[in-house]
Amino acid sequence: MGLTFYLLPQCGTCKQAKKWFDERNIDYTAIHIVEETPSKEAILELIENSGLPAKKFFNTSGMKYRELNMKDKIKDASIEEMAGYLASDGMLIKRPIVTDGQKVTIGFKADTFEEAWSKISE
Repeated sequence: MGLTFYLLPQCGTCKQAKKWFDERNIDYTAIHIVEETPSKEAILELIENSGLPAKKFFNTSGMKYRELNMKDKIKDASIEEMAGYLASDGMLIKRPIVTDGQKVTIGFKADTFEEAWSKISE
C-alpha cells in the first residue's frame, strides 16, 4: 500500500508536507479532508495505528473547533465519540494526516517526516 495523504489544499502546513514529498519524488494519494472526510471506522484505525491519544487528531486552532465548543465536548468523550465528531466534519481534523496503513503522522515537521517517510522512496 502506498501513502495516503489527507490534506486541505489551501492549508499552509499541508503545502509544506506536499512540497516535502514532491521534492523527494515520494508518491502518495492525496485526499481532500473536507470533501472526502474519513469515516469513523477509518479514523479509529488511524488513531490506533498512530499510537497517539485521540485528542491529538483535533484541529484545536480551527474556527470550527471553537464554534462547536469541542474542547468541552471531548473532555470526557470516549475514543468512539471523538472519532464520530472527527468524521462529522473534516475541518475538525488536524492536518495533514499521512499513513501507509501502519504508520501515521499528524501535522508536518520535517524531522518527523524524515524519520517516518524518507525510506518510502528508496
